[in-house]
Amino acid sequence: MDMKELVFKNRSYRRFHQETAVHRETLRDLVDLARLSATGGNVQPFKYLLSSDADRNRLIFSTLGWAAYLKDWSGPAEGEQPSAYIIILGDTRLKPTFGCDYGIAAQSILLGAVEKGLGGCIIATIRKPDLMKALTIPEHFEILLVIALGKPREIVVLEAVGPEGDIKYWRDNQGVHHVPKRSLDDLIVG
Repeated sequence: MDMKELVFKNRSYRRFHQETAVHRETLRDLVDLARLSATGGNVQPFKYLLSSDADRNRLIFSTLGWAAYLKDWSGPAEGEQPSAYIIILGDTRLKPTFGCDYGIAAQSILLGAVEKGLGGCIIATIRKPDLMKALTIPEHFEILLVIALGKPREIVVLEAVGPEGDIKYWRDNQGVHHVPKRSLDDLIVG
């Protein structure tokens, strides 16, 4: 799979085949990709909490928000929830702030997931105090992102932004998730 195909297939999947396991070794392989990614000053301030255990996954799931534009949807139903999670933590003992480097790590994880036939969703809507408590995460860590992972259950379709300019994603009557994308010419300013 070439890079453009990897990026094209790397969608924000929010419904999964929950019964399809994602093994801990797979999660370790994905974190290894993040480990090899660039960080400012090569500080490497990120740690990763892995979960592929159903009980732990339920704890994580209960602290997450799922799709801001889908007002009538509170997240995936039982049977469609992620099979695994990777929580990206910033170690404040190494660096007090984290800039955008954790986004680079997250993208590396997700591109690796696509290559392995998985999909995921970066989640930043997190009730962080609840998650810290539920997983007994030490206070010197800052929760930066949660990446939900699994075998995608939904179809995600990219389409051109319409003449009205609306960029909000939506689902049709068959549950297909539509994501409007601006054209390349609209993005290049010079």
